[in-house]
Amino acid sequence: MDVFPTAKHLCSWAGLTPTNNESAGKKKSVRISRAGCYIKPLLVQCATIVVKSEKHPEIRNRYLRIKKRRGHKKAIIVIARMLLTAIYNILKKKEPYNAHLYRKSDILPVNRAITVEQAILLAETQGYRIMAAS
Repeated sequence: MDVFPTAKHLCSWAGLTPTNNESAGKKKSVRISRAGCYIKPLLVQCATIVVKSEKHPEIRNRYLRIKKRRGHKKAIIVIARMLLTAIYNILKKKEPYNAHLYRKSDILPVNRAITVEQAILLAETQGYRIMAAS
């Protein structure tokens, strides 16, 4: 793992990041990165299996949240990147996988409250027009 300074470098090498030639949803080139033709399909298959499995609900929950916004294909790539990052950290730090770190992000705060001003601002950012009550 010393070849890659960070997990981002490994993900880029494996072809799990957008390329520099991608802009406004249009790709200028579809060239596959060095390892992309080997590692990327394997990671996508692993991500698909993990998402269907009941063993790791933290990964499945993240997939379902992303799928709502971005669609199946992009959500699978996100999960594949997440798996590769976890593998990188397991090999680099020589410590086991800790699912508890991912479960923390799934738990919503119990005490969720906002002020009236914050609610108005939130509604305005969502495109609602605020009118005074009659």
